[in-house]
Amino acid sequence: MQAPVMVLNTSTRRETGRRAQLGNIAAAKQVADIIRTTLGPRAMLKMLLDAQGGIVLTNDGNAILREIDVSHPAAKSMIELSRTQDEEVGDGTTSVIILAGEMLHLSEQFIEKHIHPTVIARGYFRALDDVVKAIDKLSFPVDVEDRTQMLNIVQTCIGTKFTNRFGPIMAELALDAVLTVRQDKGEGRQPEVDIKKYAKVEKIPGGDITDCRVLKGVMFNKDVVVPGRMARTIKNPRILLLDCPLEYKKGENQTNVEIMKEEDWATLLQMEEDWIANTVEQIAAFKPDLVITEKGCSDLACHFLTKKGISAIRRMRKTDNNRVARACGATIVHRPEEIQESDIGTGAGLFEVTKIGDEFFAFVVDCADPKACSIVLRGASKDVLNEVERNLHDAMGVARNVVLDPRLLPGGGAVEMAVSHALSESASSVSGVEQWPYKAVGEALEVIPRTLCQNCGANVIRTMTKLRSQHAAASGSGAGSDGTARDGHTMGIDGNTGEITDMKQLGVWEPYAVKVQTIKTAVESAVLLLRIDDIVSGLKNKGGPGMGAPKKSQIDDGENVDSNMALAE
Repeated sequence: MQAPVMVLNTSTRRETGRRAQLGNIAAAKQVADIIRTTLGPRAMLKMLLDAQGGIVLTNDGNAILREIDVSHPAAKSMIELSRTQDEEVGDGTTSVIILAGEMLHLSEQFIEKHIHPTVIARGYFRALDDVVKAIDKLSFPVDVEDRTQMLNIVQTCIGTKFTNRFGPIMAELALDAVLTVRQDKGEGRQPEVDIKKYAKVEKIPGGDITDCRVLKGVMFNKDVVVPGRMARTIKNPRILLLDCPLEYKKGENQTNVEIMKEEDWATLLQMEEDWIANTVEQIAAFKPDLVITEKGCSDLACHFLTKKGISAIRRMRKTDNNRVARACGATIVHRPEEIQESDIGTGAGLFEVTKIGDEFFAFVVDCADPKACSIVLRGASKDVLNEVERNLHDAMGVARNVVLDPRLLPGGGAVEMAVSHALSESASSVSGVEQWPYKAVGEALEVIPRTLCQNCGANVIRTMTKLRSQHAAASGSGAGSDGTARDGHTMGIDGNTGEITDMKQLGVWEPYAVKVQTIKTAVESAVLLLRIDDIVSGLKNKGGPGMGAPKKSQIDDGENVDSNMALAE
């Protein structure tokens, strides 16, 4: 069975003007409709079939869109939005698609009224500036050192995920990992939190979800080179990291050696042995307990290292070597002649090789100040582990955003409703035709609380009307004297029950960076697609409709793009 392919046939002739714009809007709207039901705690799941016949069950927007194959250029652009959002802030991948699709849907009425896309873009960007100002007023600072509050924030943001049923385990793992790799750059400067490089997820099938843990150090799938003779457990090891081979460099293809006498061959072998012995002596002079190299390590070198009581690991990945360097305070050395005492890593408390299942894993743990870590995930099957990893990635993204920008906003659609009300009030100050697109941004923001209502089965019209009136009744649209959002502007939708609830009391918060990035990306992508007035295809038609070419009637009649999109197996 093949993977689900979204086939979006477009005319191979040139599409211009309003037809191209309406086609782009329809394509973007259908991409948004695919993942609309995956928003919120009561989100529906999508079943994805990959090319190998495997099945993935997930409600992660980015994971769903990553598996969908589309042919329409506007739909491809929408899918790229989700990837961009995931790389930038690691969360909000579903919200950004829904918002962008809604903004494009509302712009359709302006296109049909012959309002120029540049005018619509001006109105959208003007609204975006006011949205960011309104969000700034609603935000309030948070203490990053308060573990209880940080756990609550992370738990809230991943409350819609599969792992929510296991309690706060994922939130604790994510927070521990982020705080471990955090590196302060000094007072007044933003800390560095690179979870992609220095927080490695290791998935090991078997065990239970409760066995997952964050190591105070790193682990990697390696064993010592000579298991029987090299130590597999070393306390307080001195670690030397190399990215050069510990083997005699062989000649290139053009190398020719003429041997006239039998003694010459013995001399060549002796030279090789002397070079390796000399290299090992240079290493042994610094008394390392463990040598890790990214390249090869010959049998002869292993023999000399074993005689010196040194354990060795070879063919280490560069990324893993960098993590070990950060964890134990070592410096990766390029040549044995350049080794210095300061290059030796002494920050690790224990080196140990353990067999888990059928494979050996090396642990460099109990580090004094590890700025890198490994997260060990255990689970019943690979499918469960893959979903847990996706959830953990989102949780680490949330924790990282709060550490980098410690400001929070109320969740549950409260911010969107407050900003929507603020835009509707200030729209009267916008003159000319731009006022319509300006107000449309506020209307588009309401799609988030509306979708939350729909996904948990609430009465959408009554709930939205009541929520809108509560935000309108709130006095002002700024922050109270205590620095938190004023009463009324923290009212949002409880994603579990569909009832209007004070997010402050419910404890549902979102990072400032995620919310601002989501709205900025949605507006900018909507404007980008609106400004396209010409689609020219350089592809030639080969074959009939089954080969992906449009039917003649679709070209001549100019059917709506919606009718040309189909999910096929």
